[in-house]
Amino acid sequence: MNSDNPSPSPLRSQAVALGGQAAVLLFERLPDRLFKPLGMTNRFRYWILLCYLHRRRFGPEAPLPPSTGFATREIVRDIESALEEMDDWEAEGDEAEPQATPIGIRANAIVSTFVDAGWLKYERHGIERRVMMAPTVNHFLSQLVSFAETGPVFVGGKIRSIELNIQQVINGGGGDSLMEAADQTRSLLEHVRNTGTSVRDLMDAMGADISTAQYVRRFFGDYIEEVFVGDYRQLRTKDHPLARRTIILGMIESLYDSETDRTRLLGWYQAQRCGGDTERALRMFERDINRLRELARIDEYLDRLDDEIRRANRRALAFLGYRLRSAHPVDTAIDAAIKRVLAAGSEIGDAPLAAGPMVAPALLAEPRRSTQRRQADGLRKSAPSIEELARARLRETARNARMVTAPRLASFVAGHIDPAGELRSTDIEIESIEDLRAFQTLSSLALAMSTRSRQLRLNARSMARGFSTQITSTGEEPGSHLSGAPFLVSVQFKRKEPAQ
Repeated sequence: MNSDNPSPSPLRSQAVALGGQAAVLLFERLPDRLFKPLGMTNRFRYWILLCYLHRRRFGPEAPLPPSTGFATREIVRDIESALEEMDDWEAEGDEAEPQATPIGIRANAIVSTFVDAGWLKYERHGIERRVMMAPTVNHFLSQLVSFAETGPVFVGGKIRSIELNIQQVINGGGGDSLMEAADQTRSLLEHVRNTGTSVRDLMDAMGADISTAQYVRRFFGDYIEEVFVGDYRQLRTKDHPLARRTIILGMIESLYDSETDRTRLLGWYQAQRCGGDTERALRMFERDINRLRELARIDEYLDRLDDEIRRANRRALAFLGYRLRSAHPVDTAIDAAIKRVLAAGSEIGDAPLAAGPMVAPALLAEPRRSTQRRQADGLRKSAPSIEELARARLRETARNARMVTAPRLASFVAGHIDPAGELRSTDIEIESIEDLRAFQTLSSLALAMSTRSRQLRLNARSMARGFSTQITSTGEEPGSHLSGAPFLVSVQFKRKEPAQ
């Protein structure tokens, strides 16, 4: 943390009011002059050297650095080897040409520049001066390198990680898992939201002066492989983890509504993050929950991204179509005309050129004229004829006659049942289509009620109201209209209480 130049109290209060805590904390954690080399004329070359030192000495892939730091001559030697492979540097202000200065002096000057800016620092180890990088600056440089190397994000992996963290919180985990899930949700939504802007920037960067081959290479290379999210094609499928976002949102709400989990997490925030401040712990808990709830807006961001992609596709296809239509072999035609003229000699009349001027106002294409279309007539209204109405009524009558409902079936059974409360299939007389459909339905219900399937019996009882039916024989009984197994319909009458 940089405490050499603390922010004045009025400026600090203004910074918090305008930009939040981030406006104050950045230069409390980083040196004030850290960005100076990246704002100079050779800023790109300074950045190359920082990345080189990060990869070779201070990054996570580098060997473990000594606890006392590196010797100054080792860092100078690394910068010398990098300068030998870099392009010529530009002079900064009134300085002499860098190429006229020995490479050792230039390397020492670059180390001094990094030390003055805060990227590196000197520490004494006995009588030797060692070079180190502060942990905060090292972490910041790692973030910059990671940002520069960021590729397409795979939404499926992010969603699975968010769900696992929330499930861990529900199973009794602390607020650290909740904070991690909230940060991942915020990062994911920001990436999906900013991808549309990246698509527009890429399309604007490919101007009209680019060749067709370069356009195709950049469009199908940068556009599809680097700008898109890695699993963009699978986002709308059922097997993608994004399909579980409703379940994840339900887990978040259950976690928020649970008094036990809420008290446990507030206690964690209060003890681990807020130093016992209850109100601040509540604000941080509510902030993380609201960030997780923002996952419900991912469909809105994806729809906007789809619109940007469709717009970019139409623009690219229009550009390529124009290039293909305008690619006429003009050079070949001119060469052929020159050969014809030279071969004709003095006989100019044989030249493949039309009479009159080749370029004239009258030969230019006329502007496109828009044709005014005649307004469409209104829809004609036609009344159905008497025959059409009659046919419609016949179709409706036939459909109603063949429809069997529970009340109709109960009425049919009540009209044919004998005084004992039974009706055999052999006693049913079929005189109309209604009788035929009722007989057919009773036969189906009898088969369903005679099976061992509980579901079939329940479905049959919902149709048979006030009566039951069952198969009486396994043999087939021929009939005048239908043949099938004989059945018996039974009605249980309610016993009346004797009058007092």
